[in-house]
Amino acid sequence: MAESQPSRLQHFPVSWFAMVMGLSGLTIALHRAETVFNLAIQPSLAALVFAITVFLALAGLYLLKAVRYPQQVKGEFNHPVKLNFAPTMSIGLILISIALLPHSKSLSLAVWTLGVALHLVFTLYVLATWIHHTHFEINHMNPAWFIPIVGNILVPIAGVQHGFTELSWFFFSIGLVFWLVLLAIIFNRMFFHNPLPGKLLPTLFILIAPPAVGFLSWMQLTGELDAFGRILYYSALFLTLMLFTQAPRFLKLPFALSWWAYSFPMAAITIATLGMYQLLGSPFFKWLGAALLVVLVVLIIGLLVRTAVAISRREICVEE
Repeated sequence: MAESQPSRLQHFPVSWFAMVMGLSGLTIALHRAETVFNLAIQPSLAALVFAITVFLALAGLYLLKAVRYPQQVKGEFNHPVKLNFAPTMSIGLILISIALLPHSKSLSLAVWTLGVALHLVFTLYVLATWIHHTHFEINHMNPAWFIPIVGNILVPIAGVQHGFTELSWFFFSIGLVFWLVLLAIIFNRMFFHNPLPGKLLPTLFILIAPPAVGFLSWMQLTGELDAFGRILYYSALFLTLMLFTQAPRFLKLPFALSWWAYSFPMAAITIATLGMYQLLGSPFFKWLGAALLVVLVVLIIGLLVRTAVAISRREICVEE
């Protein structure tokens, strides 16, 4: 692809890394299900290998793009929408480190350290860009803006198990505070300004991720299901229900890479729901988690197939 179609490499978007988030989330959800349902088979291991392979392939292609087309990469890092997908690279690493925990704690630590350090750099860069910008407008705002800053809320899930409790609190605090700030701005944008363009409508599912992931991190940090943990989980569950009721609207959208925005939030609420079962032992959460897992698996398979079709038809990696 890089050699025979250099123009396609030139337009290779950083948003590809959202695919790694979805695949890593699926891996973690499958492993949680294996524990909850005492499964004899381990599909999570195959999913982990696939997620790592995809990440390495995408990282190689994007690095090649940075070498050959540095101006295009610079343009993405200054774009009001595309900029927010750049940290999917570091978040992908953090998620892979979580998925690696059951298999190799030392390898998980190495990947976690790299992902966390890179994400801190992204966080500081994005905040500086937001503060000193000269061209951002309220209509540029969409739920993808959660990704750079609120991604910090993921850090404690593996961080606590690696012994970095205070560092985990540091990142959790960043993610939680900016989640609330950005949530207010995003709802203001959606309620009182023009609707999101169709290509960005799938990013509405990103609304589910911060409270769902926040619940998982809160459980790692506190070790108990308290009132705040319940607020995080049930707000994520309500947002999932709200978006499910709008399924006909989403199904009418033409395919774009932004469809991968459906994947990780669905994985997050699935993992959180199975976690609620482990904490409370209620059959409701067990079977709700199972149902969400089925939806997640079907969704990921559908996204993989549709992405492969789009690649074969040259519908992506083209100039917008």
